[in-house]
Amino acid sequence: MSSSSWQLEEAARVRWGSGTELRAWRHLGPVWVEDAGTPSVRFAVWAPNARGVSVVGDFNDWNPAWHPLAMHDGGVWEGVVPDVREGQAYKFHVTGVDGAVTLRADPMARQTEPPPRTASRVPVRAPYVWNDAAWMATRRARHRDPQPLCIYEVHLGSWRRTVDGHWLTYRELAEQLVPYARDLGVTHLELLPVMEHPFYGSWGYQVTGFYAPTARYGAPDDLRAFIDACHQAGLGVLLDWVPAHFPADDHALARFDGTALYEHADPRQGEHPDWGTRIFNYGRSEVQSFLLSNALYWIEEFHIDGLRVDAVASMLYLDYSRAPGQWIPNREGGRENLEAVAFLQQLHRVLQHEHPDVITCAEESTAWPGVTRTVDEGGLGFMCKWNMGWMHDVLDYLARDPMHRRWHHRQLTFPMLYAYTERFVLPLSHDEVVHGKRSLLSRMPGDAWQQRASLRLLLALLYVHPGRPLFFMGAELGQRREWAHEGALDWALLEDAAHRGLHRWVRDLTHVYRGSTALWAADDRPEGFQWITCDDAEQGVVALMRRDPAGGAVMVAVLNVTPVVRDAYAIGVPVAGRYRECLNSDAVEYGGSGVGHGGYVETEPHAMHGFAQRLVLRVPPLAMLLLEPEAIVRGTR
Repeated sequence: MSSSSWQLEEAARVRWGSGTELRAWRHLGPVWVEDAGTPSVRFAVWAPNARGVSVVGDFNDWNPAWHPLAMHDGGVWEGVVPDVREGQAYKFHVTGVDGAVTLRADPMARQTEPPPRTASRVPVRAPYVWNDAAWMATRRARHRDPQPLCIYEVHLGSWRRTVDGHWLTYRELAEQLVPYARDLGVTHLELLPVMEHPFYGSWGYQVTGFYAPTARYGAPDDLRAFIDACHQAGLGVLLDWVPAHFPADDHALARFDGTALYEHADPRQGEHPDWGTRIFNYGRSEVQSFLLSNALYWIEEFHIDGLRVDAVASMLYLDYSRAPGQWIPNREGGRENLEAVAFLQQLHRVLQHEHPDVITCAEESTAWPGVTRTVDEGGLGFMCKWNMGWMHDVLDYLARDPMHRRWHHRQLTFPMLYAYTERFVLPLSHDEVVHGKRSLLSRMPGDAWQQRASLRLLLALLYVHPGRPLFFMGAELGQRREWAHEGALDWALLEDAAHRGLHRWVRDLTHVYRGSTALWAADDRPEGFQWITCDDAEQGVVALMRRDPAGGAVMVAVLNVTPVVRDAYAIGVPVAGRYRECLNSDAVEYGGSGVGHGGYVETEPHAMHGFAQRLVLRVPPLAMLLLEPEAIVRGTR
């Protein structure tokens, strides 16, 4: 069946076994070769403790006797099968160390059957022809600070559906989601995991096919076409990536050869108590090769622009969600998972060397120090981290009755005390609109008008607070119900003028954000932000200044968290002259009451709040005014 000339190269086997293989998909799994002039597929799989491995599939009537594989030193089984066709289903027939036989999906499969079927598929031979050279050539400049970063988080299967309720394909999403996101003004899409997962209700976070896009929405080249379309439209694409754990499905990675191969054997280290999943053994060299290669696979084979790493806190702490006695301390007696730390640091060394133009972001919910410091500085190396504290404080604050907010004013201002401890993304993510938490709109208090006004205010805070804004699909529509992965967003809401106004608010807010360097040029530096007034809890008004220290741009935001108009409200400002009302969330076109200044307001020469000039404003209810000094606009742009 196989020719020794096609055996896996010794150098690749050594790299795999030493944890230094960065492109394992080129050697393991299905690889097209020419065997005596015949197009054939070399199958290779790591199963060091198996008694025997065969490849079975459509090409041999699923008979394990036809194509047994041979094992090399290091535990990689390999063999070449002729006369294989693209798209044919296959699995590995594995006889485990205990003699038990299982049929396993290929850990390195590049394509799978659509769930609930679980077989792998032979990939196509021809490489995809990309048309995004212009984007790729400029990606490093787009991701190099200072640049605006505004992220629209999407679950592909429930963004929109066909008339008969079916998922859109990757190519249909390219036709519909891409122009929608471009019009909305966001810089990047962030996709909930698209790697193959058997349980749709996991939203992709319980991965069985780490190298295969889910077949629910099409073939791998269809996903490439979607990403290609994003890039041609000027949109970056971030993927949620899950190296923290994997499910225990018996066709996948768990106890692959009858032993704990990818996971720890001891359940105190190898089983996740919250999710019923298995935890990767980051200290095993082959697992390092598997995961490091997987990161590069999505970047190189799919032109992904960044990875948002899920559940980082669960990786970092050995006692994560564990009771005393249910975890094993590290070699120094502590609770830190030193092997996971070393893996994350190595990941960022590799990415910095191979793809310094790619973003990485950590979903890390604790105060672990240095998540976004470089590895050379002793950090984990991420470019940014989700600011979970800001999200919890602000959502909790705005969910309160406006008349009670005065007693909790600190929740609005406290996040600035740690705003520069890391490089932050501000997330209003999918996790905040599920499991009984209600939609963002439904969490806001008051009648329907007040709820929409408070939601506009929440979204305004997302853009004017230091940090990079991220919001989950549906926030811009004013969804009233929780996100449901089995359906689609409530697009019919846009038939209502009030919800169209909310959508227009998000769109205008995003475009103003992108065009105003004051709002993002110094996101991670104290000189980019200043409170003008932050202690007026009684009237529920805060005023802040964002600025671009290098370019001189200034924006002043005034927020009123009460349903009462604040007439003749004075604040100090840094520049004399006329200020343009760039945005007013209470404008009629956004569904507001129309309180404002008709476009402009002039300063008065009265010292206030440490400035020589002041503005006397009519601050609308439950709203934000965003003001820009005309003198600076004319003088520097």
